Amino acid sequence: MISRLDDYLRFNETALNLRAQRQQLLASNIANADTPNYKARDIDFNKALQGAMARTGTAAPEDLTKTSAAHLSGAAMNSVGGASLLYRVTQQGNIDGNTVEMDVERNQFTDNALRYEAGLTLISAQIKNMLTAIQG
Repeated sequence: MISRLDDYLRFNETALNLRAQRQQLLASNIANADTPNYKARDIDFNKALQGAMARTGTAAPEDLTKTSAAHLSGAAMNSVGGASLLYRVTQQGNIDGNTVEMDVERNQFTDNALRYEAGLTLISAQIKNMLTAIQG
């Protein structure tokens, strides 16, 4: 029974997790707008979601050999949901080598935040529907 509930909520849960990770990535781009030679990063959300849904329930492979259990995984630093981080293509370069375009980053940040809120609304509606079915 629990596994069916997990399956019912898995898509929206995975999408929310990816949206949260992407929001952090976009916030990092905005925070580094004045950092010389900083390269703006983003993900292809559709590929990341497909990769995350395909890997649900399986352990992620380790790309690097760890000499201590306290070491971080190298795969987590260069990918989100199985999709690798991409460098954003710039329209207008900066003289200091920074590729962050604030208008683009703000638009992507706002769009991602709105989609995150929509995901929360959908998962809330799913839970309300389950409660209605249980309570009658």
